[in-house]
Amino acid sequence: MSQAATRWTENRARGGPLVHWQELWAARELVWFLALRDFQVRYKQAVIGVAWVVIQPLVTVAAFTLAFERIGQVDSQGVPYPLFALAGLLGWTYFSQCVGRGSEVLVSNPALISKVYFPRLVAPLASLLPSLVDLGVGLVLLAILSLIYGVAPSAALLLLPIWLLLLVLTALGPVMLLAALNVRYRDVRYVVPPALLALMFLSPVAYSPAGLDSGSRLLYALNPLVGTLEFGRFILVGTPWPGWYIAVSIASAIVLAILGFVYFQRAQRSFADFI
Repeated sequence: MSQAATRWTENRARGGPLVHWQELWAARELVWFLALRDFQVRYKQAVIGVAWVVIQPLVTVAAFTLAFERIGQVDSQGVPYPLFALAGLLGWTYFSQCVGRGSEVLVSNPALISKVYFPRLVAPLASLLPSLVDLGVGLVLLAILSLIYGVAPSAALLLLPIWLLLLVLTALGPVMLLAALNVRYRDVRYVVPPALLALMFLSPVAYSPAGLDSGSRLLYALNPLVGTLEFGRFILVGTPWPGWYIAVSIASAIVLAILGFVYFQRAQRSFADFI
């Protein structure tokens, strides 16, 4: 048997730098393919399909309005509460969908991981894209409700692309970290849903942290979602500028993204062994 005939490629992430940027760029079409497949599978067997993208936030906002505005008397910072809640819910929904599905993106594709070599970072990156479609539909719904309530957009809406990038950055760290951990520790899938539920109430989804004192608000801002959601409300429905606390949240998101990236790149070398 010739030497050429005996060559084979080990299905293991290659050593060297933390990331091979040329390989990652060359695999960009795979990112789009995985993202499109995830989106199609999500609504393929749903009777009313993407209409759930509209129904779910409307039902949730109605529940928030009853619980937080009617009963809890939550301050909505001069904005009609349904708009206030929906603006926060849109950012939270994107984050929770990315984390929930992204944490499973490796273990749900065992054949792809164990038999084919490609930059493993492609998988968590692809999981960040499908929920952007849901977010876009939600933004249209918010625009319609804003017209109904007579709330006109401000010049801050021009910062929408920056908010979208911040949303992706906030989700990226947890997705990479949980996706890698879930390969070795399958308990992660049982931890993520209750953790997301707890995090929703620890984040300004249905309320504003404006009433907190300086020390408490600084500690609260260590949650990277705080700055992201507050910044989103500022540009979408015109709530007051969240202040310098947003810098703390952005710094937390960056640190978490770096930690998630480093751990993912180190752990990927053994993915095929555990998958």
